Amino acid sequence: MTIASTTNESKNAQANSPLTREPVRNLATRVYDDIFAMLPDEANPTPLVRLNHLVPENSTLYAKLEWMNPFGSVKDRAAVEMLRDLEAKGQIGPSKPGRGIVEPTSGNTGFSLASLASVLGYTMRAIIPSKVPMEKRSLLRLAGAEVEVVTDAMCPLPGSEDGSIGLARTYSRAQADFYAFPNQYENQANVRAHERTTGPEIWRQTAGKVTHVFTALGTCGTVTGLSKFLKSKNPAIKVVAVQPSAGHDVPGLRNVSELTATKLYDPALIDEIVEIPFELAYPTAAQLLRREGLRAGPSAALIFEGARLVAARDGVGLGVMIFCDDAFKYVSTFNKHMPELRDIDEDN
Repeated sequence: MTIASTTNESKNAQANSPLTREPVRNLATRVYDDIFAMLPDEANPTPLVRLNHLVPENSTLYAKLEWMNPFGSVKDRAAVEMLRDLEAKGQIGPSKPGRGIVEPTSGNTGFSLASLASVLGYTMRAIIPSKVPMEKRSLLRLAGAEVEVVTDAMCPLPGSEDGSIGLARTYSRAQADFYAFPNQYENQANVRAHERTTGPEIWRQTAGKVTHVFTALGTCGTVTGLSKFLKSKNPAIKVVAVQPSAGHDVPGLRNVSELTATKLYDPALIDEIVEIPFELAYPTAAQLLRREGLRAGPSAALIFEGARLVAARDGVGLGVMIFCDDAFKYVSTFNKHMPELRDIDEDN
């Protein structure tokens, strides 16, 4: 097969892919032709919900509910963009029969990738650190992924996934016929997803009045992408990254000292980094559910604490917080940090 015919085959496959077809949906009645049509974009954004009870006076904070995405987290955005990119480059698809993907993950990206890949007919191997909650491991398997757990000895830093990244890269090199490697830590498609969707959604939903955006640090695709877009619209918008304190136990998050694995971190696009004691993530999540009715996961709760700190200190005109996912994937972690949630006989 010639190079030209291979390129044409990739283009034809991309044109016929659910990832690139125009979504068929009726947003007024919320009727969708398939799960791909539910994926977020400017016309079909995740909701913004105003907080009314826990916000300091003279500030306004909205939560962007990313758990309303089809697979339950902000990572749906990066997952679909990376798969679309792999198809466009001919790294997966009809020209590579039998080739799936391998990806290091703390759970959310993996679940989004595994779910989308399965529907598209691709296999997936997920490499995860041993500290990933059992709920996320089970969800990965439920979505059809083959799960490989990396021991703590290979991931010595708290919250680190360096060992899983290295193992995924090894699979993609040693078994190149079987695995493409999206690599969310280096893939610009991760950033592009938020330039294309998250940033424009926030701009439109706030009618351009947003003054602050609060998010977390992980792969840094979210903060980099939405900051690029929003600052192109209004350079005065403050982008605040909220990081957990050292030694944290907040799955999926990193502080600056743990960012060596990602190539997507651009400090020039971040106005301030606020550190919050990680222990606050769990009782604050309970507070958000009980006072605001928001079933925030621990990372969302930590982001709220950072936003609340800035609002109390400086005031926030119109702030948007990226609530990455909800509490349901972290029941075992909540039980660990909040013993009062457990049945009495669990401790006996």
